[in-house]
Order: sequence, then structure tokens, then C-alpha cells
Amino acid sequence: MRALLSALGLGVLGRRMLGIRLGRLYQHPPCPLSINRLAKTGDDDNLPLISLVTPSFNQAQFVGKTLESVVGQEYANLQYVVQDAMSGDGTAEVLRPYAGRGVDIRIEADRGQADALNRGFARTSGEIMGYLNSDDMLLPGALHLVGRYFRDHPSVDVVYGNRLIIDENGLEVGRWVLPGHDSQILGFVDYVPQESMFWRRSIWDDVGARFDANLQFAMDWDLILRFIDIGAVFHHLPELFGVFRAHGSQKSQANFLTRGTNEMADLRRRHSRKDMGRIRRAVLHWRYLSRHRQADAAFKTSLLN
Repeated sequence: MRALLSALGLGVLGRRMLGIRLGRLYQHPPCPLSINRLAKTGDDDNLPLISLVTPSFNQAQFVGKTLESVVGQEYANLQYVVQDAMSGDGTAEVLRPYAGRGVDIRIEADRGQADALNRGFARTSGEIMGYLNSDDMLLPGALHLVGRYFRDHPSVDVVYGNRLIIDENGLEVGRWVLPGHDSQILGFVDYVPQESMFWRRSIWDDVGARFDANLQFAMDWDLILRFIDIGAVFHHLPELFGVFRAHGSQKSQANFLTRGTNEMADLRRRHSRKDMGRIRRAVLHWRYLSRHRQADAAFKTSLLN
């Protein structure tokens, strides 16, 4: 998901030259965050129960910031499970104080990230679900934004937003501003910022109520494709509230060229996403990226107002 090659064959250099931020992580020198929290809009009555899971393994350097970004939301109707795979780097000491702040801390062996997520979600019951990796964060106000939208739009099954990218020091190095939802595009390339995606438990149950534990890289895209296959209603929230931390030791960068590309090719075959011609796919992709540039330019202008 993090560094996908497009159907146009555009690499990082080509995207940079064309002003395309999607698919790129380090976009500019580190600087203070362009946005620190979301503006409060709407009332907070009758917000749904949100179940959030954080799979954790050897991220003691970052996991405290992740948990603080969640409990600091002060979203009253929240179930938060941290599923740690017996980390050996001091993570347990970082997690321990949060057990007294309403966080369900589970430390046990697992078979990888997808299995950890399945274990965590099996302990939850919230109407709305999502997961946050142990090096990522949410901006203040994110859960209230998501909860209000699901409450007010009962026909929507999945929501996701835009992505702020930070480095290991918490400084901004880029952003992904998406142009809106497009199921055709998601059929062959995943641009959904995972840390900003939430879904209803009803469709989770409809697609088997579990991640594919055989996948280590593209389990979130597999879930998206399964949602699309059953006709789930998606909505892109044009807010920047998911925070992705880019650093050299993360799995998404280290394993993409090996296991990641193979998993994604297998998912295209599994979900019959190879029936569209290359030219048609390239045209659709270019239109999407062009809309992204427009949306990104509009966002940049909004920061100046």
C-alpha cells in the first residue's frame, strides 16, 4: 500500500516531477505539522461504540505516542485493544501505564500482524471498527469526526480520510490528499490510508469477520477488496486526520519489493482484478492522479487562508 507502482509505470522520480504526492513518503525536508487537530463540528450525542485495535511488536520508541494519540481523543464510547506479540525491546513497560487508562493490553505470541488483529477484534463488540499500527497516530478530533459521520450516515459502510506523513522525530515530511472515493482505482491499486479507515461491524461479519492471516503486507487491501466485492458503500472524508510515521525499520518499506509485490499480484488474481486492459487502467489511473493534484493544490491554498 505504502509505495505502490502505478499502472502508468510512474516511479518516485516521475511522481515528483509531475507534482504527484500519492505513493511518495519523504516529500520535503522535515518541518512542523501543517495541521495539529481537527476543528470540532457537529454535536456528540449518541455516538457509536468504536472498537480500535493496535497490533504491536518491538516499537517501544513510538508506541507510547500512538496510544496517547488515541486516549487523548477523549472519545467516551471507545474500546481500545493493544495486541502485543511479546516484544523484547521494553514495549511492555511503555504499555503498562495505559492499562489504568481504559486500554485493554494483551501480551501473547501471534502469527503476525493479521493474526494479532484477529485476536484483538475478537475481544471487541463496537459497531464501528478500525486499527492503528504501533508507529502511527490519529490527530485530535479524529474519532469524533468518524463517529459523527457514521451516526449521521447510516447507509455508509466504510470511511477513510487523508494522510499526514511524519518522520521518526514527529516532523511532517509529506501528505496524501485523496480526490475522493473510486472503487475502480482501488480494484488495482490501494491508495487508502490504512490508519484513517473505519468500517461497520456488519460488513466485517459479512466478509468473514477476520483478516487473512497468511498475508503480512496487504491484509488491509484484501479487506477493502472483499468489501468492494459485496457492494459496501464507501465514503472518503476530505479531512487530514490519519498520521503515518515513515522510518527505516518499518515493515512496509523493508518488505515491499519482496513479499509485498507478490501478495498484491496474488490479490489481483484472487479478486479478478486483471480483467481490465492496461490502457483503460492507465487512463483511469491518470485521471485519478490528476484529480489528486487538484485536491492537493486546494488543500495547500486552504492552509494559507
